[in-house]
Amino acid sequence: MENYMTRIAFIGLGNMGGPMAANLAKAGHAVRAFDLNTDALAPVVQAGASAAASAADAVVEAEVVISMLPASRHVEGLYLGDDGLMATLPDGALVIDCSTIAPASAQKVAAAAKARGLQMIDAPVSGGTAGAQAGTLTFIVGGSADALERARPVLEAMGKNIFHMGDAGAGQVAKLCNNMALGVIMAATGEAIALGAAHGLDPKVLSQMMAVSTSRSWATEVCNPWPGVLENAPASRGYTGGFGNDLMLKDLGLAAEAAMGTGAAVPLGELARNLYAMNSQAGNGGLDFSSVVTLLQRR
Repeated sequence: MENYMTRIAFIGLGNMGGPMAANLAKAGHAVRAFDLNTDALAPVVQAGASAAASAADAVVEAEVVISMLPASRHVEGLYLGDDGLMATLPDGALVIDCSTIAPASAQKVAAAAKARGLQMIDAPVSGGTAGAQAGTLTFIVGGSADALERARPVLEAMGKNIFHMGDAGAGQVAKLCNNMALGVIMAATGEAIALGAAHGLDPKVLSQMMAVSTSRSWATEVCNPWPGVLENAPASRGYTGGFGNDLMLKDLGLAAEAAMGTGAAVPLGELARNLYAMNSQAGNGGLDFSSVVTLLQRR
C-alpha cells in the first residue's frame, strides 16, 4: 500500500474512534464513517469524512476497514454471523480492528477473515483521548507482518508508535498487559496523593514532585487523578471525557481471564479490578477511570 488516498471505512466514533477517523480524513484519505450515535458523525464529517447510513454502507468499495468498538461482543457482532460484514467485505480489503477485546475474539474474527481470503490485524491502541486527538497513538499489533506493512501508512496517520507483538490476538494480549499495569498505577497514584492531601500537603506540589521522582508515571504527568493539578486532565473537568471507568473495568476483567487461561498470577490486577468495580457501583462507571481516586478522598 503506497502513501496515497485510501478508501477507508471507519466504524465506531467514540472518544477514541472519532478523533482517529478525523485524523485520517485530514491526512487526505477518503473516509466513510459510521456510528450508531449519529451525533458522533458531525465532527468527523467536519474534518472531511463522509457519513454512511450503516456499517454495510460504509464498507462498500473500501480498501481498508477500521473498527473501534467497546467490547468483544460488538466486534464479533459486526463481523460475524449471517448479517456480519465479513461475508460482504470487498475482495482484497484489509481489516484493522482497534478495539480492546478478548484475544480469543480477535483470533476468531481473524480466522473468518482468512477464510474469506482477507488480511486482518488486531491493533488496539494506547495514548488516551489526547493521543487520539493529536495523532500520537501507540498501535499494538497482532497479525502477519505482511498485513502490518499494508496497514502501516494508515496507522501512521493516527499514531507515532507501532509495535508488532506476534500473530492474531497477540496485540490484544499486550494491550491487556499494558492496561492492567495502567489501572494499578492510577489507583496507586491516587492513593498516594490522597494520603498527602490528608496530611495537608498541596496535591499539585506533591504531584509535581512525584512527576520528577521515582514514582513518576503517565498518571502523574498526563492524567493526574486529582482535580486542579493538571488543567487538561479529565479530573479537572469533572472526570468527563478520557477513558471510562467501566472500560478499564472491562479490560481488567479480560486480563484476569487471560491470566486464568495460562495459570498466571495477577494479584494486583485483581485488586485493581475490584477497586474499579467499587467505583462503578458508586455511580462513576461513565466517568474517566482516574475517578477511582474519589474512593480514597477524605469526606
